[in-house]
Amino acid sequence: MLPTYQNILVAIDFTENSDHAFKHAVLLARLHDAKIHLMHVIQQIDMPYMSSMLGQEKKLDSLRKQHEQDALAKIQEQLDKFVKTELADYPEDQQRFAETRVFIGNTMLEILGRSDQLNADVIVMGTHSKGVLEHAFLGSVAEKVLQRAKCPVFTIPLPS
Repeated sequence: MLPTYQNILVAIDFTENSDHAFKHAVLLARLHDAKIHLMHVIQQIDMPYMSSMLGQEKKLDSLRKQHEQDALAKIQEQLDKFVKTELADYPEDQQRFAETRVFIGNTMLEILGRSDQLNADVIVMGTHSKGVLEHAFLGSVAEKVLQRAKCPVFTIPLPS
């Protein structure tokens, strides 16, 4: 029996790469009459910055709380606008969106966690073209998701 997809998780980061992956996800949703769950992850504050704030935990927590909700709301608005703009000529595809959500955390962990929560049938995401040497040492979010996901992952490169 051939696989069918009901829930497609699409991770975007507002780059040209993820715009291209988004379009592939919409086509996949059309073919399978599937629902699209669009997500964006805001990276957590990195450890070097956190360690420079040692002894100022209350100030850091206050700053985080003060700006977190505002940032989430702005990016959520950006995500919703992105969908409407990209699909302005395809209102039937706008109906395929189950949700658009913004998360804060480690990008790879958030994508995998959301995939598990949704029981996603497939994850669609763009790849960033890096040099061979850089990729060998640093890896990428897409590669890490590919290695750990419990469902198929479609990684979409930019067209040449």
